[in-house]
Amino acid sequence: MADPAPTLEDRLRSCVRSAVHLEMRDGYIRSDPRFVAWQMGTRNGLKVADAWLSLISDTTSRGVLVQRARIVSEPVSDYVRFEHHLTHANVAAGERVRWLPRRRASDLALPGNDFWLFDDEVAVFHHFDGEDELAPDDEEVRTDRTAVKLCADAFAAVWERATPHAEYEIG
Repeated sequence: MADPAPTLEDRLRSCVRSAVHLEMRDGYIRSDPRFVAWQMGTRNGLKVADAWLSLISDTTSRGVLVQRARIVSEPVSDYVRFEHHLTHANVAAGERVRWLPRRRASDLALPGNDFWLFDDEVAVFHHFDGEDELAPDDEEVRTDRTAVKLCADAFAAVWERATPHAEYEIG
């Protein structure tokens, strides 16, 4: 029997140099109870999962650079407002986060799906359905140089143009 595929947590724990994440959607898993509460007006008490923040803190404390760039439409969606509200915790845990308005990304070569790139060696693409929920085949792992280079180049281009979280204001 084959070993199960590594999880995101496994990949972050085994990372040596860098883990970068490019998000290009204006909504994710809108059924998330935290987002539902946000839509109902709850702002205090919503938080990023402690396990995630601990994982990011552990990863960055080992010297791994963890970066997330988000390409967003403006005016931003309610979901992006929700993400922005929670992102301060990611930054406090050691993750570097930047935001790029979609209009400023028009001339960039981007892959068709969000991805994580680990140590410039493994690209993990995420697939969503039309309702912003994870698709049944939600993960595609690629190690070929073409896919890895596309992801590395795309992330670098977005990161260069994007605004650091502390400076990005949503209307």
